[in-house]
This record gives sequence, C-alpha cells and structure tokens, in this order.
Amino acid sequence: MTDGRSSNPAESDSSDSPVESDADPAQPEPQATVFVVDDEIVVRDSLRWLIESVGLPVRTFSSGSEFLDAYSPRMAGCAILDVRMPGISGLDLQETLRERGATIPIILITGYADVPMAVRAMKSGATEFLRKPFSDQQMLDIVQRAIDDDAKYRKKNARLEELRQRLKSLTPRECEILVFVSDGLASREIGENLNISQKTVETHRTNMMKKMQVSNVALLTRLYLEAQVSSD
Repeated sequence: MTDGRSSNPAESDSSDSPVESDADPAQPEPQATVFVVDDEIVVRDSLRWLIESVGLPVRTFSSGSEFLDAYSPRMAGCAILDVRMPGISGLDLQETLRERGATIPIILITGYADVPMAVRAMKSGATEFLRKPFSDQQMLDIVQRAIDDDAKYRKKNARLEELRQRLKSLTPRECEILVFVSDGLASREIGENLNISQKTVETHRTNMMKKMQVSNVALLTRLYLEAQVSSD
C-alpha cells in the first residue's frame, strides 16, 4: 500500500551573442520526488524520515508491482530500490523501468551484495549500488546527486524535443536550404545548387528562421547541428 506523502533575420553569419528565441515560456519542471521501494516497513520509514529531514518529498512502496502501477516516466526525482524483494526484485524492477523508457536515476540497496549482482545493476544503468548498512550522509549525498542529474537530463531532453518540433515545421524546400546554410553556403550559391533564384532562397530562409525562432544564421546553424548530433 502506498504511503501518501523571429524577428528580422540577419544576413551575417556571425554574432557576438546569439539572440534568444521568442519561444513560449518553458513549462514548469515537475517536482522531484524520491521513490522508495522496499518490502520492509522499517526500511521504508527510516528512509522517509531521513530524506524528508532535508526537505525532499518522499513516496514509499512495499513492492515493485505497486510502484509500477503508480509510476509514470513524467515523474521526476530518483528511485531507491531494495534488491531482494518478494515478487519483482529491485534488479528486475530497474530493467522493467528501462524497457518502458523511464530514465529516472536508480539507487539500489541490499544487505547481500555480490560482484555479479553489482555488475548487473551498473550495466543496467544504476546510479549507485549501496550495501546496507550505509551512513545517512552517504545516502543523502547520492540522492541529491541523482536528483540533480535527473533535472539536467530532463531539461536537455525538453530542449531537444522543442528543437525537433521546430524542425518538423519546415517544408521540404526549407530543409534543403537549411542543410546548405549549415554548410556555410551563401544564398547565391544555394540558388545555383537548387536551380532557383537568390531571392527565392532568401524568402525561404526568412520563413525558415521565423519557424526556428532565431534571428541570425549562426544560431540557426548551431541548433541544426545540435539536432543532428542528438539524433545519432
């Protein structure tokens, strides 16, 4: 049972300071929560008290299946999983979360650690593998680091998703021109490659920059290359 708790495009390819886009204000980030999954109520209560003592919200679960029923990848924070539990073990729960696309940092705890178990946990992407007993400060430090890492990942992922949506708004011709622009070609050269007039290229480029919400070519190129790298 769960415990409750843009503008005018510049023709120049250089800029001392890239102009920020006029995008809509970013959505507020979800509140980071520490999810504790352990079949022992003493452990759950102890971790709840410790983590709440530093002002972090905590939700506890007595089994992996109960946690899976309640958790959504949109929930931010980190998860502390006991390795040995009836039903779904902490290691199996970690792998199930990854299969479902969850990126939440996972801290595995156990009183029966061995090398193969630790190797499996780290290969599956565990943030930390702790053997009981551990110090309060050690746990708090690891939890805070995991929450910080999760926040950074979610911020980066949100930025990339917004960038992908802007790129999807471009027409096929604008996409062609964007590739040439990123290669450093001038409008005249692009026109020659595509067999269209320089004026037509500039019209497409103006529309493209509005859709991408940038006001100079340098920033446009940077965003395009960033999207390309992230898709590799």
